[in-house]
Amino acid sequence: MLSAFNPAKLLQALQNRTPLGFKQLKHDRLRLLTAIAGITFADVLIFMQLGFSDALYKTNTQFPRQIQADLVVISSEAENFGRLRTFSRRRLYQALDVPGVANADALYIATKEWKNPQTREKKSMLLIGQNPARPAFNLPEVNENLEAIKLPNRVLFDRAARGEYQEAIAQVDAGELVTTEVGLQTVTVVDLFEVGASFASDGALITSDQNFLRLFPSKEAGVVSMGLIQLEDGADIEQVRTELSAYLADDVQVFTQAGYVEFEVNDIKSDSPIGFVFGLGSAMGFIVGVVIVYQVLSTDVNSHLAEYATFKAMGYRNSYLLGVVFEEALILSLLGFVPSLFVALGAYQLTARATALAISMPVSRAVVVFMLTLLMCNVSGAIATRRLQSADPADIF
Repeated sequence: MLSAFNPAKLLQALQNRTPLGFKQLKHDRLRLLTAIAGITFADVLIFMQLGFSDALYKTNTQFPRQIQADLVVISSEAENFGRLRTFSRRRLYQALDVPGVANADALYIATKEWKNPQTREKKSMLLIGQNPARPAFNLPEVNENLEAIKLPNRVLFDRAARGEYQEAIAQVDAGELVTTEVGLQTVTVVDLFEVGASFASDGALITSDQNFLRLFPSKEAGVVSMGLIQLEDGADIEQVRTELSAYLADDVQVFTQAGYVEFEVNDIKSDSPIGFVFGLGSAMGFIVGVVIVYQVLSTDVNSHLAEYATFKAMGYRNSYLLGVVFEEALILSLLGFVPSLFVALGAYQLTARATALAISMPVSRAVVVFMLTLLMCNVSGAIATRRLQSADPADIF
C-alpha cells in the first residue's frame, strides 16, 4: 500500500540532503560560468526570435485590427494589407442591394514616396485615403480630424513612424502646420495619430479619399483597394456576409472584421518566409542550448566518474546519482535564464528604439522561455546520464 504523500517530510528530506550538484558546479567556477554564458546566449536567441516573430504578426496587422466596419470586402487576389490589389467600386454599390447593408465605403491604399519634413530625405510611406464622412479606423486621433483632412492636400501623420521625425512631431504637437512633399505635390500635416511602423512600411499617412486621388492622379476613383461595410442595427453579421459572398462576383471576397484579421495572420503564416525563419531561429537556439548544457554535464559526469562509482559501491542507487545530475541541470537553467531575461529586455528596448517596431516582453513569453530552458537543461541532463547509469565500480577500480 502506498504511503500518503507528506510535503513536510519531503521538505525535511530536501533540507537534509547534501547539495552535491551545486557543490560540483561550484567546484569548477570557469566551467560554471561557461555553462551560464551558453544558456544565456541560447535563451537570448530564443527571446529575440520570439520577439521578432510576435512583432511581425503584431505590426503587420495593426491597421486591419483597427478597422471600424462590420464587413470587409477585398479583391480575391489580395495577399495582405500592403498588397491588397484593387477591384471595381461597382461591387460596393451592388452590396447596397443586399438586405441589412446600411452603407459601403471605399478605402484607397498605396505606397508613395514622401519627403521627411525634418531631414528632407525621401522615404516610402503607406498612404490611406478614406471617406471623411465616416470613421474607417478605431483611431480617435484620426476620427477627430475627419473635417480637417477634407481640405485639399491635408494629411495626418503616424507619430510612431520609423525615422527622425522628433522636430516635426514637436511642431505639430505645438499646433503648427508642417509642410512637405508627397510625390510631386506639397502636403500639410495637420495632426498626428499613432499606429507604428511594420516590417513592410516605415509608417503611414491618412487623408481623405479625394486627397488620395489628388496625390495619385493616375488612379481612378472607381477602382478601390478595400470596401468597408456597415450593417443596419440588428442585422446578423454572419448571415449578411454569407449573402454578400453569394451575391457579389467572385472577383471579391467578404470577411467579418475578425475574419479579415485572421486572413492577414494566415497570410504571414503560410506565405511569408519571415515567420518560418523566426521559428527556425527559435529551434536553433534551443538546440544550441541543449548542446552546450550537454557538454558541461557530460564533462562533469566523466570527470567525476570515479566518485560516482564509489557512491555506487557504498550502496547509493542510480536514482540518487541521476538526481545529482538533474540538480545541476536545474541550477544551470535558473542561473542561465535570469541574466538572459535582463539582456533580452535591454535588447527589446534597443530594437524598438532603432526600428520603431512594437516589440515587448509579455509575462507569458518569459514563462514559455523559462519552461523551454528547464526542458533544454533536463534533456541535456538525461543524455549526459547515460554513461553514469552504466558505470560499474568494478570497471573503474
